[in-house]
Amino acid sequence: MAAEGVSSRSARSTTGGVVVTPTRIPGLLVVDLPVHGDNRGWFKENWQREKMLAAGLPDFGPVQNSIAYNAAAGTTRGFHAEPWDKFVSVASGRIFGAWVDLRDGPSFGEVFTIELGPDRAVFVPRGVGNSYQTLEPDTVYAYLVNDHWSPDAEYSFLNLADETAAVDWPIPLSHAVLSDKDRAHPRLADVMPVPPRKTLVLGADGQLGRALRAELGDAPHLEYASRADFDLTAPDARHWRDYGTVINAAAFTAVDAAETPEGRTDAWAANASGPAALARIAAAHGITLVHISSDYVFDGAAELYDEESPLSPLGVYGQSKAAGDLAVQTAPRHYIVRTSWVIGEGHNFVRTMASLAERGVSPRVVDDQRGRLTFTGDLARGIRHLLATDAPYGAYDLTGTGEPAAWSDVARLVFSAVGHDPVRVTPVSTAEYYADAEGPIAPRPRSSVLDLSKIEATGLVLSDWRRSLAEYLSAPAR
Repeated sequence: MAAEGVSSRSARSTTGGVVVTPTRIPGLLVVDLPVHGDNRGWFKENWQREKMLAAGLPDFGPVQNSIAYNAAAGTTRGFHAEPWDKFVSVASGRIFGAWVDLRDGPSFGEVFTIELGPDRAVFVPRGVGNSYQTLEPDTVYAYLVNDHWSPDAEYSFLNLADETAAVDWPIPLSHAVLSDKDRAHPRLADVMPVPPRKTLVLGADGQLGRALRAELGDAPHLEYASRADFDLTAPDARHWRDYGTVINAAAFTAVDAAETPEGRTDAWAANASGPAALARIAAAHGITLVHISSDYVFDGAAELYDEESPLSPLGVYGQSKAAGDLAVQTAPRHYIVRTSWVIGEGHNFVRTMASLAERGVSPRVVDDQRGRLTFTGDLARGIRHLLATDAPYGAYDLTGTGEPAAWSDVARLVFSAVGHDPVRVTPVSTAEYYADAEGPIAPRPRSSVLDLSKIEATGLVLSDWRRSLAEYLSAPAR
């Protein structure tokens, strides 16, 4: 497993001369830096964000710069796997660097080594154990990190002499300068792998939240918070650098109640102020924020809406959701997943129609609102797909596929599927349906049909909503 050089994958460079090259350890990058010298000495741009991002370095958001000085050649430190990303460069002298992947996953135990001087740096992702041996006296190296050092930070360690890693140290460890702590670190077989950054799912008690738990599972790095556990309007104080992803499946969805004075306040707090607070947290800590949006951000006047369609909400619910979308866009790493007509576990339109059919009730159902059903299992699968494939950040429409239909058509399909005459469903206009309603009624978009071409281009295969409906009704109710 010992390494001797960078990956064979092609390097990426910019006209500024910065070259970023991948290694065999995923995320560990070698950065060649232009050094300009004359009779006075030399100069380099040790960290130049614009050039380095263009060359392929991640925008990891450093917040602290530290410098280490070693007087003697052979001074050796490591292996330390730290809970932050790290950009290591040399100011004076030369060092031999060795890295071992201590992250939980298929690359655990992978090794990479290389010499570093002033013209070369290395980006070390969180959880990769790093070690440095000075090759010259009076060596100085610096490192940028994207979290502030804390005595409470949790590290993982590997013994420098581990036989599995089998690092060929230029200066044998028997002649090197080591600390007692580094001599006592465990062998690879006894190392506890570093788990991935945490994923927090908000709204875990809702239809989509339950589907996300079924899709993602219950690994230790996954956290699920219900509305009672996490106040979206006042996010709790966590060590957010431990989190890599927040999926916001929480929302105020009572569209008619949102038209009341109290409901308006609650809708704006949950759907706009809450996502804005999450966006600020995500931007500050390098978190990927996944936010669930709605077809109600459009007025429904067009036949089809895509991700670039201008927002045009009609009612308070739609207005608050649109405001939340705009706030989430301020997070550099965000996915806005826009959906419609969501069906999952618990009370929903499909279960209501099936119950009415079985109880002999013949309902009136609106026929002038058109869209496609979206089942929460498919929605959760789509969210996982975007995260797993590192799809470009931005907004994505995600519903079932197939020919759009009216709510009355859906009701008739339900009646047929549960063995009842679909003629019992009477189509009516939205105006007729709500003619005798008491209290405020929110305006509904007449068309909720979303263009799915963008998310399909990422490789996600969507399900036909009619087939999903049949499968949903054939499964035991939950």
